[in-house]
Order: sequence, then structure tokens, then C-alpha cells
Amino acid sequence: MTKEYFGWRLTAHLALGGFAISCLLPFLLLFAASVTDDSAIVAHGYTFFPEKFSLGAYEYLYQHSALIFRAYGVTILVTVVGTIASLAMTSMLAYPLSRKDLPGGPALSFIVFFTLLFNGGLVPTYMVYTQVLDIRDTLWAQLVPWLLMNGFNVLLMRAFFVNSVPTAVIESASIDRAGEWTIYSRIVLPLSLPILATIGLFQALAFWNDWNNGLVFIHNPELLNLQNLLNRIMSNIEFLTMNSNLGTGETIAQLPRETFRMAIAVIGIVPVILVYPFFQRYFVKGLTIGAVKG
Repeated sequence: MTKEYFGWRLTAHLALGGFAISCLLPFLLLFAASVTDDSAIVAHGYTFFPEKFSLGAYEYLYQHSALIFRAYGVTILVTVVGTIASLAMTSMLAYPLSRKDLPGGPALSFIVFFTLLFNGGLVPTYMVYTQVLDIRDTLWAQLVPWLLMNGFNVLLMRAFFVNSVPTAVIESASIDRAGEWTIYSRIVLPLSLPILATIGLFQALAFWNDWNNGLVFIHNPELLNLQNLLNRIMSNIEFLTMNSNLGTGETIAQLPRETFRMAIAVIGIVPVILVYPFFQRYFVKGLTIGAVKG
């Protein structure tokens, strides 16, 4: 290894390391703001080093711990079930679209692509989900909308199947009298772990961060996910703060309005940060495509 090559690698590693560390700065500022006294933030703004340390926002969250734990359970359930179901539906639609011998394949691909450009709007969507599917005030309201609007993921997975799964492998399995389900489940999916992990991550984040479906379709407080529950608590704090004359003004004035926003973001993002490293290795699996018969 020459000195020039070693110097270039050292420079590259330092640059990438510095960039990676800089990506952590927003999260550090977020956490620092969440443990700062609310009055200090109002007076001096956000800083990396709290001028007055306070756990008031987390203490207020602790007062609602029973609701938060239940919302966590709803969010985890919806995220796990929704991600698995979404990957199954996406891959089962993308696989036949990737086969050149599928009758009407281009037309079906265009229909999927069309959904990326146009949608019916909020009112028709609400009518379909509430009057046709009747999923209002059920957990299905947080699952079904994301399962029916993944056209981009379908086309992305279809492109991976076309470009990365050798046609020779599929033809060889067909010659050996393997059925389509066997080819799909035992050949195509094991060779597609990178795209499955990528789309699975996209869908998991979408389910975890979803608040719009709960806002529109959920009225039962026991079915609220974490994002909707925290949004309601935040709305209550803002209402009480703006209308302090309706109650004991001194108590209401002490509510952690600004820091509570940061605490909400912290408890919402920490589980994702903790889980992500365990799934990262799946992005590099399945890259070697072999078993092509000569």
C-alpha cells in the first residue's frame, strides 16, 4: 500500500466520518431541547447545551404513560402486520408483472403507474373507506390505505425482478416442473432480499409515522397510534396555554409547550434508531445471484 493510497483512504474516511457525525447533530439538538426548561427556550432559543436543565416535558409524558404505552402497542402491531402484508402484496403483484409472458402485462403495469399520477381525492377516498369498506374506528383504517397505495413500490420491485433475477433460473425451474408459486417463494424471493429489505423499511417507516389516517378515520381513543395520541396531547397543551383564563393560570402557564414538541419527537424516533441497525445487514444479503444451469 503506497503512501498516496493510504493518505487518500484516510482522507476519505475522515470526510465520511465527519459527514456521518454531522448527521447526528439535529438529533443531539432535539434531545438537548427536550431536557431544557421551557422558559429558557422561549427566552434564548434552542442550544446544544441546556441553560436550565428540566425534565418537565418527560414528566408530563409520564403522567400519560398508560395512554402512551397503549398507543405504542397499537403502533407496533400496525407496523409489523402492515409491513409483512404490504411486502406480500407488493411482491405478489410485482412478480407476475416482471414476467414477459404475462398476457396484458404492459396494460397492467400502466394501471399501476397511473395510480402514481392521479388519485380520487380525500372525499371519494373517505367515502370508499367508510361506506364501502366500513373500516372507520377499526385498526384496518390504519392498515388498508397504505396497502392499497404502493404503486411506486410495486414498480420498484418489478424492476428489481426484471434486472436482477436471472431468467435462466426461472426457465430452469419451469423445465423441472416447478409451479409458479414454487418459483416465486423458493427462488425469486430468496434472491430479492435487498429490495425486500428496502421496501420493507420504507413501509415500516410509513406505518410508524402515519398520523393522517388516524386523524381522519379514528375517533376511538383506544385505537389511536403513537403519532395521533401525541398530537392530541400537544393540541390540548396549546389550547390550555392559549386559554389560560379558563382555569388555574399558574398551573397552565407551567405546561411544557415548546419542550414537549421535542420530547414527542424523541420518543417517536428513538425506537426506529434502535431497531434500524439490526435490519441494516439485510441490505447486503442476496446480492450474489447464482445457480444458473449451464
